[in-house]
Amino acid sequence: MAPSDTTSDTTSEQLPVRVFGGPTALFEYGGLRFLTDPTFDGPGDYPAPGGPGLTKTAPASGNPAELGPVDVVLLSHDEHADNLDHSGRALLADVPLTLTTPGGGKRLGDKVTGLADWESVELDRPGGGTVTVTGVPAVHGPGPREEVEAITGQVVGFVLTGDGLPTVYVSGDNASLDAVGETAERFGPVDTAVLFAGAPRFEGLFDGAALVLDSTHAAEATRILGARRVVPVHYDSWAHFTEGRDALLAAFAAAGLADRLDWGHPG
Repeated sequence: MAPSDTTSDTTSEQLPVRVFGGPTALFEYGGLRFLTDPTFDGPGDYPAPGGPGLTKTAPASGNPAELGPVDVVLLSHDEHADNLDHSGRALLADVPLTLTTPGGGKRLGDKVTGLADWESVELDRPGGGTVTVTGVPAVHGPGPREEVEAITGQVVGFVLTGDGLPTVYVSGDNASLDAVGETAERFGPVDTAVLFAGAPRFEGLFDGAALVLDSTHAAEATRILGARRVVPVHYDSWAHFTEGRDALLAAFAAAGLADRLDWGHPG
């Protein structure tokens, strides 16, 4: 599936993305400001009841006080510290709306809405019109979704659409190219894909297989989506991420897609 020929060459300028390390990115879309998986705590060890502990190795490149107003948090899931940490939870209290998994919608309070697959919400744009955010499938590990969710929990991705606006895909912690394909069938080609990558792995969990896209699969996801631009996130700042920027560059170059990469603007 090829990228749309009708997409403006200025998509990147229209939709700048600030990246803060880990899975956290900020962008404006349709006059609304969206933040993905907020993680602003400092480096250190983060216990995980019932699962392997996580170690953060680098600080975020900004802090919540520097964000300015955030209209919507797109939270792929709330159960792991590398996607929602202590400062991220505190931040949710000041954001009008957080969209996340159905389970997270029940756990996190009144300002949080869970989205099932293909369920949408319409958000009013400041200048009139609406932005539609649709929940899309994501699987946090290898294998059948039901089996994976029993171990790593629910995850949701998001697609943003609106009249006169580019199509934006936020993958969340997804390892499944089948899920990417389902999304592409409904929404592709996409203009900007915020792809969670990093190939996080744990010894003894799924035989050490990646819990989120590895670099080669991120490049393949780009092809499946027909993505014109890819902003990688979730590939640095945590010890369990096994493939960083160099691996992504190599994989995208090998696939002939290096020109699609956009590393965003540091927070």
